[in-house]
Amino acid sequence: MLSTISLACRVELHFDASQLSIQTSPDNDEVRFCYRGLANDPIPQQYPLFDIDYDFEHEAYLYGDGYQMLSQTLGTPLTPVDVGRFADNSPSYRIYSSNAPKRFYNYLVISDSLGFTLFGFTSCHRFAGYFELDLSDGRSRLMAYLDGEDTCPQDWATTILESVTVLKGRNLNQLWQRYADLIEIHHPKKLALEARIPAGWSSWHVYNDDITQDKIAQNLRVMSRLNDSLEYVLIDDGYQAAMGDWLLTAPCYGRDTQYTQDIQETDCAQNDRDGREESDVKGIEGIRTTIEQIKQMGKKPAVGVSPFIAQSESQIFQSHPEWFVRDVNARLLRAEDVTYAGWRNTPWYVLDTSNTEVQEHLTRFIRVMREEWGVELFKLNACYWGALKGERFQSGITGIQAYRLGLKAIAQGAGDALLLASHAPLWPSLGLVDIMRISDDVMRDERRFEQTAKEIFLRSWQHNRLWMIDPDSATLVSLPNQATERKYYEFHRDVLLASGGVLLSGDPLMELTSFAKLSLEKLLVRQKYNQETSKFSSLNLNHAFLRLTASNDLHCIFNYQQPARDVTLTAAHPVDWFDYWSGEKLNHELTQAIEIGLETGLSSRAIITVG
Repeated sequence: MLSTISLACRVELHFDASQLSIQTSPDNDEVRFCYRGLANDPIPQQYPLFDIDYDFEHEAYLYGDGYQMLSQTLGTPLTPVDVGRFADNSPSYRIYSSNAPKRFYNYLVISDSLGFTLFGFTSCHRFAGYFELDLSDGRSRLMAYLDGEDTCPQDWATTILESVTVLKGRNLNQLWQRYADLIEIHHPKKLALEARIPAGWSSWHVYNDDITQDKIAQNLRVMSRLNDSLEYVLIDDGYQAAMGDWLLTAPCYGRDTQYTQDIQETDCAQNDRDGREESDVKGIEGIRTTIEQIKQMGKKPAVGVSPFIAQSESQIFQSHPEWFVRDVNARLLRAEDVTYAGWRNTPWYVLDTSNTEVQEHLTRFIRVMREEWGVELFKLNACYWGALKGERFQSGITGIQAYRLGLKAIAQGAGDALLLASHAPLWPSLGLVDIMRISDDVMRDERRFEQTAKEIFLRSWQHNRLWMIDPDSATLVSLPNQATERKYYEFHRDVLLASGGVLLSGDPLMELTSFAKLSLEKLLVRQKYNQETSKFSSLNLNHAFLRLTASNDLHCIFNYQQPARDVTLTAAHPVDWFDYWSGEKLNHELTQAIEIGLETGLSSRAIITVG
């Protein structure tokens, strides 16, 4: 027996009431679902909610999000194309089979001659939601599924499932806003979104994990002379003794290696004698000294941690193997057995955040960093691993629930410090972080600049609606092992100018060129006057517009390996037109429209109006 629900947009949802043990509650544009079955059979990883008969136009264009940060899709219904390097079904991530139909997690947008249709999950408390397209047998259908993670309903704390919306409209940005409003009902935004968006410097794209106290100090000295708006100093991955031991500094980080080792050994021995946990250790000379230097310079310290994973050599793993997720055979689960192993010091093991002792550990070590060290921003790396499927302390709990419990424990320790999630499962993080990294790592490379531009622009609508966005660092200076041409750095800065969001320099500040300094200054000016993201009116991502001030409009236009072309820009009334970076005036008299040329290949322009 088939049942049908008609939404306000006149789209009909079909579900088989005789087979699915769900109760539906439609409300205008949204449908909420509740499990009502009596059986206790495990809910599979492809649990159907409904399907929609959808007549896709031949020229329809689509965008679908991925479960984790590195996965997005553009293209057509017949030829979807992965945007990033690592799709959810890639050999690295293996979230679902590479032979299965393409999945669009969280939301899917279809663009055709009638406008835009958005299919989206408006909540993610326990289950990941995704869509698939079925274009076989001459029939076009869209199916919606939940990943039940093979949990049993009688083990659940609640029978409420996730909610879904279908929205239609001709204005893409209005559609995004309506979608964000529905999401906020289920996942209220954090209050920190009212705060000023962070700007500063980050160590990762200069040194990766090869950081030392002296390297940070050198950049800090230069930073103090550059611009007062550069406030945050982010010490990223590399300072810690081991992945998992975030309060212990690696010997190679401090100035005096032997001193650092002696302190470490003394602290560890005392820790064993007192029966205290690793997270009670108050830190050692290296990282604490750096943080004190940052504060003395009037800057705000930020630290990168990977709170949900640990390597086998870490103290936390050695002391508490019972704190970690296990596989179906009760063996400790290694990340590489089910997904990407991690970027270094593998194998990674996953902390079981359904365990209250683990939650207390997370709260405790983050609180030490916040209250005793003075850290004002936490970059939470490797968040994706915190939601991996496995056997946990609490039965019936999904990886997403456990991950959210972990984020809540971290937030309790962080207090009013900002939380930036990186390499994260996006929708499982809703309502629990202040900032979300939305793209792959930037690299001083033409192809990576193009890739990350598309990734950033496709998710930039989320800025200040779900969280602040982090488009990754501004990298405008070539390094000995990583370099590209000036025109590609110009493209990269236009991407950052259009997107807005967190602005962290990823260059060695001692080696900034005049081009890099000017670019940073003008990016900071943009952020000073307007902290919103520019708006794209279509999925081709060619033209971004922002009302920068009451008398200035900003236009950013982009070519992605396309032929040279002219773009016509218009204003509401006659104005003067200037190149944003050089200040060159582009018109002789006030005009309402102007043509701007784009070069062949990867190219861009940033134009500002006055008047």
